[in-house]
Amino acid sequence: MIRQTGATLTGSREKVLQAAAEMIAEDMGTNLSVRAVAARAGVSTGSLRFHFPTQRELREAVLRRIYGRLVSDDPILDRSVPPRDRLVSCLRQVLAPAGVGAEARRTWTRAYEAFLVPEPTEQVRDAYLAYEREGLRRMEYWLTVLADEGALPRGDHTRAVHFLRTVLNGLSLERAMPADDQILKTETETLFTAVDAVLGPATT
Repeated sequence: MIRQTGATLTGSREKVLQAAAEMIAEDMGTNLSVRAVAARAGVSTGSLRFHFPTQRELREAVLRRIYGRLVSDDPILDRSVPPRDRLVSCLRQVLAPAGVGAEARRTWTRAYEAFLVPEPTEQVRDAYLAYEREGLRRMEYWLTVLADEGALPRGDHTRAVHFLRTVLNGLSLERAMPADDQILKTETETLFTAVDAVLGPATT
């Protein structure tokens, strides 16, 4: 029996995550099948299953990796900045990768082709919900940090998180539409309005 060392296990896990990230970059709606990801990563299906027993665990792990790289310097932890400004900065970082204009249109076209054009199969639904869960999880974390500081009440932030997510979806779509040069200015104003609705305008 051949035993894998810790370094080998770590290496195979990284290969799987890298391969899965590349597949998602090529097709947001890909189902990350065990055989396809293992073949791309150059590892056995058994090795992949060892690290990620289910497709859901694999997808959520790779999305955490992708989101982590997009928001690697999390401004929510910088307590020298008022909570209101920190939360707006966090939300702006979510919007930034989509770009503006042509770049935003390409992003929305990919999402449309991945999740709206196909029939709403279980695979399509699972892929979409994985993105949603990771985005909501990150926003829940931001609000929990601020609640721990006393910037908003502790407890269930589900409604606030879904509200902020809806605002971000609308703003990201606006970025893809024909717009004037003031779009980023009005976007910032909208973000502050949304954050004030969650934290309260007196929060500094």
